[in-house]
Amino acid sequence: MTYQPVLPTGGNLGWTFLKQTRDAQQETFDNSTSIVVNKDYFRENVGDIQTAEDLVNDRRLLSVALGAFGLDEDINNKYFIQKVLEEGTLDEDSFANRLADKRYFAMAEAFGFDLQPPNTVLSTFPDSVLEQYSERQFEIAIGEQDENLRLAMGLERELANLSQRDLTEDAAWFTVMGTPAVREVFEKALGLPSETVGVDIDRQLDMFRDKSQKLFGTTNPTDFVDPELQEKLVRNFLVRADLSGAASTNLRGTVALSLLQSQVSLF
Repeated sequence: MTYQPVLPTGGNLGWTFLKQTRDAQQETFDNSTSIVVNKDYFRENVGDIQTAEDLVNDRRLLSVALGAFGLDEDINNKYFIQKVLEEGTLDEDSFANRLADKRYFAMAEAFGFDLQPPNTVLSTFPDSVLEQYSERQFEIAIGEQDENLRLAMGLERELANLSQRDLTEDAAWFTVMGTPAVREVFEKALGLPSETVGVDIDRQLDMFRDKSQKLFGTTNPTDFVDPELQEKLVRNFLVRADLSGAASTNLRGTVALSLLQSQVSLF
């Protein structure tokens, strides 16, 4: 049985509660039977994995591996994942480097199947993956109650990872735009419409940068590792998400009322 997180409300109040109780709830969640069993299996067996094919052929290991990088939904895409992992990240033309979604790059880089030997044989490797697995599974459990709070939770980790890479400002923005969960937070916090994704990529870059400068006083996404600035970003995201949700609810109510009225007028 897996522990179900306590989340009495959403929005900024829910965020405040979650920050205050997160460590205790994460610890309880980590001690859930299903989480412990999955982590133990991964720790005991991943060291024997030498190739991408080995990994995708062990569904239990693959489930944990994908879960650590927010790719749980790809559990049945074995050949796709195998290609991502086999080609690795060292070659600029590798599959992971060409994919817009940077979660695949992160996974391929972590496992290092384009290295000899791969990172799976390192003694520190299991714990590095399992820490991410625990965090992301807890976030999924939160997301089952409030998707916006799940996105807010994952932002700190993603921005920390971003700041550790030696990226230019433009490359950092492209990474933000290519990481679905991070993009959603920035997009909504900056007041950009979801249709922005269909705009020319260089124009998107200008839109993200300009809005960030106007609202937060910075054009570099790595600056948001600063706790105060990051908190402002999260709060803005949650407020706009709540307003968007309320507007959607009101719209559905208006449509329903119009339909009802039209039905009544027939009699």
